[in-house]
Amino acid sequence: MKMLRIPLLMVGLLLCSQSFADTAQQNKMTTCNADATTKALKGDERKAFMSTCLKAAPAKTLTPQQQKMKDCNASAKTKALAGDARKTFMSTCLKGS
Repeated sequence: MKMLRIPLLMVGLLLCSQSFADTAQQNKMTTCNADATTKALKGDERKAFMSTCLKAAPAKTLTPQQQKMKDCNASAKTKALAGDARKTFMSTCLKGS
């Protein structure tokens, strides 16, 4: 009887992990479906919309440090900095508030 518990526990864990993984895709499907319904799309238009909507990457939220890095990189690129000058600029830019 004890030998049967371990495989059953493993199967249960696999099923639980699969259901959590599906949640994001299911949410996206629900959102895209609602948008298509709101726009009253039908047939090929709906198929094309759903395909595009489901392929679209979700907007990524940047942390303040990531945003600062992005801004400093853009400034360095605009100024055409390279090598040591870029390193110095990036260091100063990232340390600044």
